[in-house]
Amino acid sequence: MTQLTPEQKRELICQALQARQKAVAPYSNFLVGAALLAKNGTVYTGCNIENAAFSPTNCAERTALFKAVSEGVTEFTDIAVVGSRRGEINELVSAPCGVCRQALFEFCGPELNVIMAKTADDYIEMSLGELLPLGFGPRNVL
Repeated sequence: MTQLTPEQKRELICQALQARQKAVAPYSNFLVGAALLAKNGTVYTGCNIENAAFSPTNCAERTALFKAVSEGVTEFTDIAVVGSRRGEINELVSAPCGVCRQALFEFCGPELNVIMAKTADDYIEMSLGELLPLGFGPRNVL
């Protein structure tokens, strides 16, 4: 599990909340933000970006991941994810979707700590391995 202090977790969640404000979700009105912490201490944020064709839509978690990977960073420790309908506070935490779990598994492995938050102080944590048991990754094809 993560080595972050409660205050560091709160800060990561706050960065995800800030990223959520940039979400483009005209169809679902469900806004998601993510903050991905690299082993080097850099935080990469992302938001969901919808498209009318839906297939080209990109989730917040993958936006943050692809931003980091495009800059050559491929080692991560934690990700905070927040989501809610526009103008509402979520009653449930928002977990990464299956596609995001697979993308995160590829680069982060099962030990990635996933912080799923309603607010900066109301969250649950699980490892990616718990969210994606028996995940299919590079070891399966190499």
